[in-house]
Amino acid sequence: MKMKLRLLMAVSVVCLWIAPCACAGQITVAAAADLTFAFDQAAARFQEQTGNAVKLSYGSSGNFYSQIINGAPYDVFFSADAEYPKRLEAAGLTEPGTLYDYAVGRIVLWVPSASRLDIRRGLRVLLQPEVHKIAIANPQHAPYGRAALAALRHQGIYNQIKSKLVLGENVSQTAQFVASGSADAGIIALSLALAPPMKAKGRFVEIPAQDYPPIIQAAVILKSSRNMRVARQFVAFLRQPAGRALMERYGFVAPGAKGGGVGDE
Repeated sequence: MKMKLRLLMAVSVVCLWIAPCACAGQITVAAAADLTFAFDQAAARFQEQTGNAVKLSYGSSGNFYSQIINGAPYDVFFSADAEYPKRLEAAGLTEPGTLYDYAVGRIVLWVPSASRLDIRRGLRVLLQPEVHKIAIANPQHAPYGRAALAALRHQGIYNQIKSKLVLGENVSQTAQFVASGSADAGIIALSLALAPPMKAKGRFVEIPAQDYPPIIQAAVILKSSRNMRVARQFVAFLRQPAGRALMERYGFVAPGAKGGGVGDE
């Protein structure tokens, strides 16, 4: 009898050792479109390390805000600005104490490889007659679209080029527009411009940070989360040095840190 009990205990230990995912959970994350490539990698690493899965949904921050207000079942919201998470906090829809600024985003002027535009001239190159369509994210619900408009106005060229603007639903769709040739140039997130698929198709120059208000990006865990433990674990993972290093690889500067320019690629 004792032998059978010892054997059962030994088997149980082995099972726990070889199957750490037995009690694993899953969370659904609403993430701003500029996070696409960075979070694809982050979620994969998180699952590899913890056994917990992250289901990612990418889109515009404004649309996610509306969905969450109307009861969409997300666990964590990573916005491309701080305003939407703050509104959710004010509405009592967030887990107390979880709101934090996770990154500062940046914008770039991006053109296809075949373009003859000298983008080293900055945004004023968009005044060239060969530029017929300029892609930006829809400023009504995409923070990167609002940053693009601010930069165009700062350079004093908005009125001359506003008829050329093509609006993407979010900054990721904006990048697709210009990468596919549907637009001659685009103002997109640095994080997308640094991703291998975009680097292979074109070149970019960073737009000076002083030309637009800082893109402070914030995240929050939602009170309606069905797996608060894993939600907190994922946020903690991103705040660790390895998570921060991954974000920096895609051009996200930590809040309060000074980020250097990238320059013409």
